[in-house]
Amino acid sequence: MKINRAEFNIGQVIYHRHYNFRGVIVDVDPEFDGDDEWYEQHAKNEPPKNQPWYHVLVDDDSVMAYVSQQNICSDQSDMEVNNPMIADMLTTTGNGQYQTMRTLN
Repeated sequence: MKINRAEFNIGQVIYHRHYNFRGVIVDVDPEFDGDDEWYEQHAKNEPPKNQPWYHVLVDDDSVMAYVSQQNICSDQSDMEVNNPMIADMLTTTGNGQYQTMRTLN
């Protein structure tokens, strides 16, 4: 079984290619960790379940999205992400860069 490497990191700002939103990554799953019902409802382009999936705080909103690696790319805008949950999870280093508040296991 091939293990896919995560291309993006916690604290990295990304852009979702299909839903046209920016956000910051707060967690990474090595493969899809949801249920089939959620996948059928939300994963419209049927991305592979055996690749990394990311928990992303969506910019200009108060929600967290769960996105597949194939649907995102790095955001190079240097703009900060505006989501009220960021303060509970990340600190900003300026210029749209983020880091975890504490060491994760």
